Amino acid sequence: MIRVLLVDDQPLIRSGFRALLDLEDDIEVVAEAANGQEALERAKEHLPDIALIDIQMPVVDGIEATRRIAADPALAGMHVVILTNYGLDEYVFDALRAGAAGFLVKDIVPADFLHAVRVAARGDALLAPSITRKLINRYVTQPLHTGTGAGTGLEELTSREREAVVLVAQGLSNEEIAGRMVISPLTAKTHINRAMAKLHARDRAQLVVLAYESGLVSPRNS
Repeated sequence: MIRVLLVDDQPLIRSGFRALLDLEDDIEVVAEAANGQEALERAKEHLPDIALIDIQMPVVDGIEATRRIAADPALAGMHVVILTNYGLDEYVFDALRAGAAGFLVKDIVPADFLHAVRVAARGDALLAPSITRKLINRYVTQPLHTGTGAGTGLEELTSREREAVVLVAQGLSNEEIAGRMVISPLTAKTHINRAMAKLHARDRAQLVVLAYESGLVSPRNS
């Protein structure tokens, strides 16, 4: 059973998502919250698998709530998915940097929404290759989001793990990475998972952000 926490300051939005989720046999909405502070409290109380969190909320916004959740070891198994009205913008990128596994636009069709919840529950990032490339082109390329790589743990990666991380950061899928590295998709996934563990990245989304901010990949080579 996939346990979901809904976080949005608009009751009508929450009730709409809840009505959709409650129809599914494998999904359960365990709690709701109207702001980021309540989200953190409900998360600690119920330990959901997924938290669907709006960005703009009173008291504590979605970005700060995501940051606090990502920093709490007790919530390490929880995946945050950001809800937004506006699509890919600077707020979404900030949320990904804070620890979100991905994002959904609120006008998403029901079937895609339910699929996304299940994808996030498996621990896969909600960042399709096309979205990854947009992130690279629109935000990661900005000087604000570059770094030196010091203290990131990159030195612990094997050469093959580094290669896999670079390809992830370029927006390639596991199948495309496998083709580039001439290995099986399962082996590609293993390299990526090991890299995430060594770099303390919660998921694929964090791996993309870290690869650019650490300097492992430069925008001009994306």
